[in-house]
Amino acid sequence: MSCPTSPNIARPSSDFRTIVSHAVTVFVGQIAVMSYGVIDTIVSGRHSELSLAALAVGTAILVTVYVSMTGLVQALLPIWAEMRGAHRPADIGPSIRQTLYVCAAASVLGIVVLLHPGSLLRWAEVPADLQPIVRHYLAVASWGLPMALLFRVFSTLSQALGAPKLVTWLQIVSLGVKLPLSIWLTFGGAGVSAMGVVGCAWATLAVNGFLCLLALILLRTQTLYAPLALWRPLERPHWPTLLAFARLGLPAALSVLVEVTSFTLMALFIARLGTTATAAHQIAANVAVVLYMAPLALGVAASARVGYWRGAGDEARARRVALRSLAAAMLMGLTLSIIIFIAKPWIVTIYARQAGVTLLAAQLLAWVALYHLADSTQVVAVFLLRCYRVTLTPVIVYSALLWGLGLAGGYALAYHGLGAFPALRSPVAFWQAAAVALLLAAAAMTLMLRRTGGKATTQTITRSHINF
Repeated sequence: MSCPTSPNIARPSSDFRTIVSHAVTVFVGQIAVMSYGVIDTIVSGRHSELSLAALAVGTAILVTVYVSMTGLVQALLPIWAEMRGAHRPADIGPSIRQTLYVCAAASVLGIVVLLHPGSLLRWAEVPADLQPIVRHYLAVASWGLPMALLFRVFSTLSQALGAPKLVTWLQIVSLGVKLPLSIWLTFGGAGVSAMGVVGCAWATLAVNGFLCLLALILLRTQTLYAPLALWRPLERPHWPTLLAFARLGLPAALSVLVEVTSFTLMALFIARLGTTATAAHQIAANVAVVLYMAPLALGVAASARVGYWRGAGDEARARRVALRSLAAAMLMGLTLSIIIFIAKPWIVTIYARQAGVTLLAAQLLAWVALYHLADSTQVVAVFLLRCYRVTLTPVIVYSALLWGLGLAGGYALAYHGLGAFPALRSPVAFWQAAAVALLLAAAAMTLMLRRTGGKATTQTITRSHINF
């Protein structure tokens, strides 16, 4: 009887230890990266309420573009993990070089969007006094996109190889560059005029260049990457490979786009409620994004391990790892949500001093706690679904729930009212609708993952009986 065999015999518990170790490492690095946003939020808040409001609008657009474009690359992690599991390291090099074409196309598209935000700002009715500052902020930050994409290739490759520590160290070191630069360029000094929130954009641009340079040095010098044959001449576009990338990456990027825009467009719609509402929302959004780093790290680590076992031909083990990772995500989400709910009065005082801002932000954090409970589950589920090449259905689910119920429902509840519920004229309406929508999305993604993993395992068993 022929049956799948694994290149590495180990107990299932060892998989979870590997995932936890990988996830903790990724989490530390991601927290360092997300600390950029925390730093900019605190620095802008200390500078002025106008700067904080401009940062909220600017980062809403910037994050939408950056995360959507980098999602194209992040979605390729299962491909490289499967190559590793199948012991085909020499195939990774040509695949990596083909991603350079993806990075080039994504960079052009992203820069064009960031340099021309006018129609979006007018459509969202962003106050006129914020628009020039937001435009300047985005213009500076846009030129960091190509470098951010190249670093994402490096980080995704390292994660697929099960070696995220190099990435994390670079991200920690970059934090030491970001903090003093943001403070210096925002408030000025040593011959440099104060730039306000635009100084934060210049600091981010410098850090992206710094990270890209260090990543290239490591790719050239570390023995880990030597078997991959990365430094051969760039081949012409290989359309079958790029088509495979597109089938996985484009739906994944669209899913990320829907998820992120359902989140970031809140800032644009809330902006018309005034600077206090916008500033309070920025605090809530920043906390939500920091919380997001925990399930994101778990999703990256779990998908690398599931992809490894799928590449090795052990579908049953891949499914066990996937379901155990999902259960861990649920428990982690519940724990962090409880902590945020209890600690919300203290958290808001870290970000701002204005009484109106801190009072409203504390109300929003109560809904952020519920939002994260759902977010933690669905993030890991979506990462694992990509291992099974399920990317189109999540786009449909996200579009219907996050855009439909979440964003549109929040807008209606905030400005027009829904049925017996009057218009709240508050950002609370957006967070209420988003939390409910994400809970439904999490349930749908969980059901899809259980069915998809079970189907893949059954098909493998059936094939093994056929080969008897």
